Amino acid sequence: MRRAIPSTQALTCFEACARHESYTRAAQELALTQSAVSRQIIALEEFVGVALFRRTRHGVELTPAGTSYARKVRGWLQGMERDTLDIMARQGEGGTLSLAAVPTFATRWLLPRLPLLAKEHPGITVHIDTRTRPFLFADTGFDAALYAGTPEQVSQWPGIAAQWLMDEQVVPMCSPGLLAQAAQRGRGRAWQTVAPESIAQLPLLQQSTRPYGWQQWFQAAGVASPRALDGPRYELFSMLAVAAAHGMGVALIPPMLVEAELARGDLVVACSVSLRRERSYYLITPAQPPSAMLQAFSDWLQRMAESSAP
Repeated sequence: MRRAIPSTQALTCFEACARHESYTRAAQELALTQSAVSRQIIALEEFVGVALFRRTRHGVELTPAGTSYARKVRGWLQGMERDTLDIMARQGEGGTLSLAAVPTFATRWLLPRLPLLAKEHPGITVHIDTRTRPFLFADTGFDAALYAGTPEQVSQWPGIAAQWLMDEQVVPMCSPGLLAQAAQRGRGRAWQTVAPESIAQLPLLQQSTRPYGWQQWFQAAGVASPRALDGPRYELFSMLAVAAAHGMGVALIPPMLVEAELARGDLVVACSVSLRRERSYYLITPAQPPSAMLQAFSDWLQRMAESSAP
């Protein structure tokens, strides 16, 4: 049965016209005549049976149906271009995985480990884009997602299989200089952790997406802290890490996300009391059985998660 798919030429002309809201500028971009572009749009509108543009005094503008369709067509064309470039680059060998990921975890934990994946599976190339919320795989070109959320949030994501990787645990982190001010310690013990009571006396860095983090930590440590909600707020762990490394305060950060700073000595663990958050990190895949390449990536990722467990 013949598929109800317009020609690629018509879709390309439509996407360019939608982006510019001008047949003339679209024709210039595509190295076509304006009449050729106009014919492609007329043919596409006849094919779908819906008006995609309406004429105005200044040119054309998208109809509501055209706006919705343009957004989807743009994604389809980008996906086709990406897949075509992939097969051209690989010359038919190996393959690629398109991964959606929460930004700090991808930047701080996954990317430094991808050279190990390249050594073990040289035929696998991983493309990464940022996504922080659940989505439908059928509406995107993603093969999998690295997601941070609660078990309840994962259970409400339809049509997926979830592979637990690790829980999110945070500990107080700060610069060595700030830690040295926290408590009197013996010679050669400048980086030794301090008691929770000492942390309560230091300036605190807050995470805007977890406004009660410090309050929960002090409660878990059994320490009263009237200033638990005080301090500047930053959205991402990466922002907290930079602020803490510059001596601006103490931050609650998962150690796995600041491995480089800990190795360099820019950050130190200020107190050994850790707090397990409700969120965990998961590899999310479509519910159907994975491809051999996705299964290999999943197995490798699980081993990396197990090896980095505290």
